[in-house]
Amino acid sequence: MSLFGRDTERKELDALLFDPRDRTGVLIEGEPGIGKSALVEETVAAAASVRVLRTAGTEAERHFGYAGLHRLLYPLRAAFAGLPARQYDALACAFGLSDAEGEPSVHLVGLAALTLLSDAAAEQALLVVAEDVHWLDSASAQVLAFLARRIHTEPITVLATVRDGATSPLAAAGLTPMRLTALSAAHATALLGVAAPRLSAPVRERVLAEADGNPLALIELATSAADLAELPATLPMTDRLRRAFAARAQALPGPAATALLVAALDDGGARSEILAAAGLLLGRDLSPDVLAPAVEARLIALVSGTVVFRHPLIRSALAATATAEERGRAHRALAEILRDAPDRRAWQRAAGVAGHDEEVARELEEVAGRARHRGAAAAALERAAVVGSAGHRADRLLRAAELAVDSGSRDTAERLVRTARTLELTPPQDATAHRLLSGFDDGVREDPSRIGDLAELAARVAADGHDDAALRILWGAAMRCFWSEPGPEVRRALLAVVEGLPVAKDDPRRVAITAYVAPVECGTTVLGYLRGQISATGRDPEVDRFLGSAALQVGAFDLAARYAAAAAPGLRATGRLGLLPRALAVQAWCLTRLGDVITAEPIAAEAEALADETGQPFMGGLAVAVRAEIAALRGNRERAATLATDAERIGLASGARPVLATVALARGLAALGEGRADDAYTDLARMHDPADPAHTPALRAYFLADLADAAVRSGRTEALRNLLDTVTPAAARTGSPALHIGLRYARALLAGETAGDRFAEVLAADLTGWPAERARAHLAYGEWLRRQRRVVDSRNPLRTARETFDALGFTAWSERARLELRGAGEASPERGPDIGERLTPHELAIARLAAQGLTNREIGQRLYLSHRTVSTHLHRIFPKLGVSSRTELAAVLPAAPGTE
Repeated sequence: MSLFGRDTERKELDALLFDPRDRTGVLIEGEPGIGKSALVEETVAAAASVRVLRTAGTEAERHFGYAGLHRLLYPLRAAFAGLPARQYDALACAFGLSDAEGEPSVHLVGLAALTLLSDAAAEQALLVVAEDVHWLDSASAQVLAFLARRIHTEPITVLATVRDGATSPLAAAGLTPMRLTALSAAHATALLGVAAPRLSAPVRERVLAEADGNPLALIELATSAADLAELPATLPMTDRLRRAFAARAQALPGPAATALLVAALDDGGARSEILAAAGLLLGRDLSPDVLAPAVEARLIALVSGTVVFRHPLIRSALAATATAEERGRAHRALAEILRDAPDRRAWQRAAGVAGHDEEVARELEEVAGRARHRGAAAAALERAAVVGSAGHRADRLLRAAELAVDSGSRDTAERLVRTARTLELTPPQDATAHRLLSGFDDGVREDPSRIGDLAELAARVAADGHDDAALRILWGAAMRCFWSEPGPEVRRALLAVVEGLPVAKDDPRRVAITAYVAPVECGTTVLGYLRGQISATGRDPEVDRFLGSAALQVGAFDLAARYAAAAAPGLRATGRLGLLPRALAVQAWCLTRLGDVITAEPIAAEAEALADETGQPFMGGLAVAVRAEIAALRGNRERAATLATDAERIGLASGARPVLATVALARGLAALGEGRADDAYTDLARMHDPADPAHTPALRAYFLADLADAAVRSGRTEALRNLLDTVTPAAARTGSPALHIGLRYARALLAGETAGDRFAEVLAADLTGWPAERARAHLAYGEWLRRQRRVVDSRNPLRTARETFDALGFTAWSERARLELRGAGEASPERGPDIGERLTPHELAIARLAAQGLTNREIGQRLYLSHRTVSTHLHRIFPKLGVSSRTELAAVLPAAPGTE
């Protein structure tokens, strides 16, 4: 039957799917029966020049991790062995092809899938079809979303369907949405004329009215026309269709109806097991012919030994119209048949439990322990909480919630915690509930007053001997101290709890928590530990990430960049994309402050992309703010303004202070670069105003050099002196490098005619790894020498500043040095565009890795791209840089400090 009324959609779909400029794909949305599957089938039938790989979500399989992905990749199974080792191990673990324990990273599984599809697409373009993605298991849905974000340059297109009102990770994966609406009256009449040409005029009008342009309803309601009179006029379309299907099923012979109900409740679909279970219910063996009436009634089809429902609503209609007793008996019969499939058997037994059964609950706990994805494990534990004894319910719900948090399922986690909190909880359970309920976004959206509650909760939990739980609560509180400001009393209370824990002082978690809670008071102690551990980086990426965060808090940006850089490879290798953007954001933030913007820019861009992909908006906002700062340093005022506005929008949504502080910094630097000293001072001073949302007690003292430049140039030296008086006591209590570098520089600017000794002190300090600060000092010293009429003496520091700023890509600052040199009687060569100006951040990341000697496959594994995408980018990069080989690329792109 042709696509009545869908010719326009079909042409639009072809144009979107096979546009060579963007092959990502299309997500078809619409109510049940609106024609999504029909449109897909027409497209597949016409796609003669491409290879089609298919999968579909089903209600029965939604709890089995990677079921949908296995169906999609099964035709490519011969290529599994050719995958890189880590990718093969992850995929084999996900599909149960190995005995490896633990959960594979969904992102490593995604990278393995991307490699398989990319290699297959090199031989023939691919069309990946995924229907009913709202019913895909969460692991498969996440992998498909991962793929969709990374196939822009591949001959691969995704075509997916989703039901109206349903959610799926694919909805935010860059697919073009196409919403199918009802057929026009003319097309609906034409379709009904073909489907049921003998209907009487009154019945035809009733069918047309009830179907309301829904193609499936037109066909199915016409078949069940005799039952139309019983349908309430207000019944939703989905329920009308279920009623129609149920009426047809009720007309079947008893054995066929029993087998059909078993098929509706089965999570496999194999005809043999359906007949075996139905035979148990009926007390006799059944032949395949028993299903013939259901086939004739157009409820099912038999395909290669499996029972396939013609539409998902048929399955749900059969389940909904059966009694609870009938469903329970069918589930128990299936469980009896599935003795060799323990996971499926446990789910069937659980579905067949009418009340509580602790034995079944324990079986589900075992299912959770074997699950290859946290989402599947959480579902098993949630069901165990329902069917098991009341005494274990809270524990199971909270364990399920913790797994949901880990897998990024926010709605599920919050629902489970809310349910658990209706029960009587023990103190440790109550602590877990508090922690999990605001585990997303580091509690940014919460009232800062709750941080004090967390301090009290951690103290109670620690007093009960649960040190690890107390540390987790304190880490959550520490992160809130970063994003918001609870005040000094709350910080002191948190610090007291930390110091009272019987946990080693060199525990990385304790060090990081201390740095966040009391960066000044404990800065010297934290710094001593960080410097002593720097040689041990690379052993544990989680430890390196903790310590990188700690180093940023105490103003040791050089150490923070090194720790974060050490953490990133391990987080990449294990596919921990939830933690990776955090390490990258810290690395980019610190490298930018140090002056290595060429290295920082692609890292910040990747942190932004991964934060968006993993649902971490505020970490993404911080990365955007860093990119705004980089644009300001490069002298790109329009881009800096746009990025700063984008980041500010994210930060203001919940008062994420570090985001807003970095936005203020970016705007201040842009104003300084344009010579607008008053505006620069206004922006930079915001961080020191407790009433301003950009106020950040931990970070404000680390931007003193920028603020000092703005203050002196705008004639606000007295305000600067007053500010220095407020931060000097803090400097006496901590060895923070950033704070002391800024203080020395500001005092030199304020010294007037005696500044020579002050600048000598600034330049005599160890600024290894701080090239921007050293160049800034040379520039200011050269400017001071010119004002003292020591023109010849000024040329050398000004020349050093110009060369350093040229190398760093600080356009506005290098122009300032050139202007000063011109005033000192020395011309400067013209500055050409640097590497960062010729390449996009993404291209720069690929170019750097290629320059280090990595192959395309290795680069792809590092950046979660296919090796063919890497090749495409390199073919674009070479002409931009005027090179033709990796060897030449290495010469153009020397390794920069802070890279991995």
